[in-house]
Amino acid sequence: MSTKYTQLLVATGNQGKLREYQELLKGVPFELVSLQHVGIDQEVEETGLTFRDNARIKAESYASMSGLPTLADDSGLSVDALGGDPGVKSARYGGDACRSDPDRVQLLLSNLRGVPWDRRTARFRCVICMSLPAADRAAGEQGRRFLYAEGAVAGMIQYEPEGEEGFGYDPVFFLPSYNRTIAQLSLEEKNRISHRGDAARRACAVLSSLSY
Repeated sequence: MSTKYTQLLVATGNQGKLREYQELLKGVPFELVSLQHVGIDQEVEETGLTFRDNARIKAESYASMSGLPTLADDSGLSVDALGGDPGVKSARYGGDACRSDPDRVQLLLSNLRGVPWDRRTARFRCVICMSLPAADRAAGEQGRRFLYAEGAVAGMIQYEPEGEEGFGYDPVFFLPSYNRTIAQLSLEEKNRISHRGDAARRACAVLSSLSY
């Protein structure tokens, strides 16, 4: 592999997510760098209608800003009893009225008030997009490749938050096979079964096979 591309930009400002990727992508032949590391503080607006759309928008935008191979994801929670909400709006659920993860969790629980246990089914989904320079440098921007990896994990939304690990909706996402919420798992356990872990393992296989 050429020494030109020794770094991979993980396009997130979420420190919890960055820590997970640092663990999940240990085997890739790149040094992982964050937006802060490369001096990018611009936020890309997620205007897509799907997780895949938003992942590509971020990967394409931040790759253009940095000039680096870039990995971006979009992930979120889909709750069956809420028609798939919060979905692509998971990080913005409730708009300006919800300014923190606990605020969004409480809104979710409020919207599920009265829904019986057997109807509180949900899944976390993650779509990773990798914006990679073309092997032929002369191809320029038009030669950029976009590769995808997806993952999911199913569970239930329990009635109250439990656990101090993780972030986002982890404290209310109950895993029947573990009899715990994701926020009660260690990072190692979470990475083994999570939607992001599932997608990242697929992405790792792609990145490990690259040659420039």
